[in-house]
Amino acid sequence: MTHSLGLESGVVRLVEYDARWPALFVAEVQRIRDKCGTLPLHLEHVGGTSIPDMCAKPVLDIVVGRPRGTLAQDCVAALKRAGYDHRGEQGVPGREFFRRGQPRAYHVHLVEEGSSLWRDYLAFRDYLRAHPEAARQFADIKRALAARFPLDREAYINAKSARVQEILGLASGAA
Repeated sequence: MTHSLGLESGVVRLVEYDARWPALFVAEVQRIRDKCGTLPLHLEHVGGTSIPDMCAKPVLDIVVGRPRGTLAQDCVAALKRAGYDHRGEQGVPGREFFRRGQPRAYHVHLVEEGSSLWRDYLAFRDYLRAHPEAARQFADIKRALAARFPLDREAYINAKSARVQEILGLASGAA
């Protein structure tokens, strides 16, 4: 299988949806579970690669929910054993961020299951999956911003954050 993932550092590059992404998610979940043993982790495919027909950076995002009371450091150690590079909170309190691959192909966002971060990751994904027109509009915004900020990932993320917040608001109203 040709690998459809991998993004160079410091670059904003979008690719069209690849129907192989769900299978790559399933394979990565199995790989993580094999390395993390009996930790009761809940793994969900999130981000652009989880939304059918959505353009995305070619990096598969996984939110890993750890049950309340499970020590974050145990999960961090397990994800490191699975080959992930731990990057800390990266400006998002309550989240531990990891990446894997050269160039990076997988991002893991470790959060407490049921927390507001957990709910936001899933609500955003589920709203765009259920509303193709909103997903198309968001894809158009992403394409315009990627063209505007091809070498400035932070500016790209910041510029789309207002629309992300709008979608989260719509998602909470739809719940």
